[in-house]
Amino acid sequence: MKQIVIISGKGGTGKTSLSAALATMGEPLTVADCDVDAANLHLLLQPSDQSRQSFSTGAKAVIDQQLCTQCGACMDACRFDAIRYQDDRYTISETSCDGCRLCMRICPPDAISMVERNGSYWASGTFRNGWMVHARLAPGEENSGKLVNVVREQSRLLSEERGMETILIDGPPGTGCPAISAMSGVDLALLITEPSHSGFHDLKRVKQLTDGFGIPSVVVINKYDLNEQVSNEIGAWCRSEHLPLIGRIPFEPAVVEAMLQCRTVVEWAPRSVAAREIAAIHRQIFKS
Repeated sequence: MKQIVIISGKGGTGKTSLSAALATMGEPLTVADCDVDAANLHLLLQPSDQSRQSFSTGAKAVIDQQLCTQCGACMDACRFDAIRYQDDRYTISETSCDGCRLCMRICPPDAISMVERNGSYWASGTFRNGWMVHARLAPGEENSGKLVNVVREQSRLLSEERGMETILIDGPPGTGCPAISAMSGVDLALLITEPSHSGFHDLKRVKQLTDGFGIPSVVVINKYDLNEQVSNEIGAWCRSEHLPLIGRIPFEPAVVEAMLQCRTVVEWAPRSVAAREIAAIHRQIFKS
């Protein structure tokens, strides 16, 4: 089973658009949307979910107002400023609470308890060219790296069950825990960047990460013709790093038009220059 991750050092480079386009070409495969903090691949692939499971990101503190004596010990001890005194009562902000349980331990009347938060979930189902696993992290929740791991594990199990030979992973932006969880153990990392100085800088950062894990990498420059000078600088850097530059996708209105129709550019405008370039990229990364 081959696992390919598409990652970028920053958001907005076209990672999800490229993931969706590659997913709708060639043989059926399994797609894993590991950008759980801002999942949107499902908008283009429109999977028909057949299974959905809640995901607990931890517990949050809750005050029983009937037991609370309003001593204020909890607010004094909270290091996250999650407890407020308002309208003659103490309340706890869900988004600020870190779930450390300190307030529960020190509350004299035992008025504070911990409640599991299950607003996040993961789901699996079919899309028009295979199977898909995706997830949504509830606003303000943490442990996105753990949820990414769940998505990847479910993708692996689903692929084994359905006889899929390839898993295509749409990774989260950046180089933090979610990105590490998305790329660990994969066979190939496709690094997508844009022709800007910030995009070039973050490309170097994510390349250091893949090197640290010993993951073979290739590069694609999206919207390369918006700044050909920087694109040429990225190309020269790739050659100096012996890093294959396998594609230069031009800026093309057809890509935006396709997304407005909830389709990929290879489906909506297969004869466009962008679609032909993506087809060439597909041949290179799926050739073995």
